[in-house]
Amino acid sequence: MGTCCSKENQLGEKGSILEESGVEDREYEINDEDDQVTIVDYGARMRMQGSSKFISMYTQQGKKGTNQDAMTVWEEFIGQKDMFFCGVFDGHGPYGHRVSRLVRETLPWRLSSAIKMFQVNSIRYNDRNPGEDDHTLPLSSWEATFIKCFKEMDEELSVDASIDSFSSGSTAVTLVKQGNQLIIANLGDSRAVLCTRGRNNQLIPVQLTIDLKPNVASEAQRIKSCNGRIFALAEEPDIYRIWLPDEDCPGLAMARAFGDFCLKDYGLISHPEVSYRRLTNNDEFVVLATDGIWDVLSNHDVIRIVASTRKRSMAAKILVKYAVRAWKNKYPSSRIDDIAVICLFFKNRSLLTRSFSEVSRVSANQTEMAETYSEVSRASLHRSEIATFPHQRSIPKCHNDPQGVITMRPRLRNSTSYQHVVQA
Repeated sequence: MGTCCSKENQLGEKGSILEESGVEDREYEINDEDDQVTIVDYGARMRMQGSSKFISMYTQQGKKGTNQDAMTVWEEFIGQKDMFFCGVFDGHGPYGHRVSRLVRETLPWRLSSAIKMFQVNSIRYNDRNPGEDDHTLPLSSWEATFIKCFKEMDEELSVDASIDSFSSGSTAVTLVKQGNQLIIANLGDSRAVLCTRGRNNQLIPVQLTIDLKPNVASEAQRIKSCNGRIFALAEEPDIYRIWLPDEDCPGLAMARAFGDFCLKDYGLISHPEVSYRRLTNNDEFVVLATDGIWDVLSNHDVIRIVASTRKRSMAAKILVKYAVRAWKNKYPSSRIDDIAVICLFFKNRSLLTRSFSEVSRVSANQTEMAETYSEVSRASLHRSEIATFPHQRSIPKCHNDPQGVITMRPRLRNSTSYQHVVQA
């Protein structure tokens, strides 16, 4: 999980991240991002930035070099009016930016084609229930479809000679909204968080995905069974990484990813975790973001910032600005990470007309909040689900620079030397 703020900051009005940041949303409401809309398969409207009636999206390069984060939204997915595909992708390694962009461009196309093929087969074999919508995919088929598309995406990377993904890769958190259904497929440590309303109309974050990191017990068990090793460096005791059996490299800080084929025999997989949620009238919006957001803002901070923004189209950009300010305050000696954010709103009426003070006026006590989390958040991890590992004082074949980047010394692979860099 990403580093969270204190309980007082999450639940109370005093000392909140909003007040501490000193950032006001009016600073960023001068101009919207220019819309870049492309008509793609079956008439879907593809966006890589900008905003629309239900969408706000924004990405910002950090201080580590090329922006390796990518994102996309396909509105009217497969030509269906009330259907969206959203995805954010966090690249890592020397060619991580190329991996994340290839996944952004290819994965939704594969998913769209798979759904259309299902529809064709359903019509051909008359395999539909009476009155069933021809344009929708049954929930029972979504998991298999996502798994198949993710597998094919990884296989495409493995044979693409233009990208060396042996030591580079990308996470992915993707979402399809089909009517009142959300289908989420997660790979890695980006995150999807939904904002809903609980008792007394207070805002409640519902984490829809698990941060699939090496120290999650089920992930650790798989990695260890494949002879991969897991440990955290003494310099960063909270960041657990995957290492090769006989070499202290590459030090990947996630348990699932596209690419990174140097670790695919040692427990790293590209098999997504797929989950579902049926939307209710209490659900307001969902935020998909790379870990540059979650490392410095809690789930509750994120939904409060988005909900308090006066202009819906600017929600993603303002959230990024708050995160950048939080990075500077929390990690003044570290380089700010790349960030990509998508906000998908469910209702025509704007929740964002409320000011932050109005939204936060009614706050839940900690007991009620705990009860709500236990009821609605399937992704919450108990302590028993986190594996424990000793910290390693030093690594003989890798080094950790002051900016939190693990660098592997050059080695040979198919007579080609390379250097592997994985962002923390």
